[in-house]
Amino acid sequence: MNIIYKKLTDKELDIFIKMRINQLCEEGVTEDIDLIPELTNYYNRHMADGTFISWLAVDTDNGKIVGTSGISIVEKPPYFSCPTGRIALLSSMFTDKSYRRKGIATALLSRIVNEAKEQKCGTIQITASDTGVLLYSSFGFEKNNNFMQYKL
Repeated sequence: MNIIYKKLTDKELDIFIKMRINQLCEEGVTEDIDLIPELTNYYNRHMADGTFISWLAVDTDNGKIVGTSGISIVEKPPYFSCPTGRIALLSSMFTDKSYRRKGIATALLSRIVNEAKEQKCGTIQITASDTGVLLYSSFGFEKNNNFMQYKL
């Protein structure tokens, strides 16, 4: 197994979207709608304007994408703990089952955190799956008990 890391381009987008859907299903989502058109629209728009950045892990032995990551850059009014107002929303952290526990997710997370720093983000936020909590905690992410949401 020889893993290289590269940024997502249009060429890998179809596979990336399939992996994103697999991730959502693995996390227990039961929605029964076709997300492919909306995901394609989202990634095309936000990759073009630089507000979505993704790193991929590729096994060079077979050319297979085995891990994904991504951040969506959003901007809010500046506040004391985030004076730029720029926030990176972490998503699409996924590693193929047969490649887990080999440091791939940590390597992807490190690259995507560096991207957030380069984009002058003041914070990175994620809604973590149960399996992801250990990875994020070991990397230094902390729980924020103030997070709430209202579903429309």
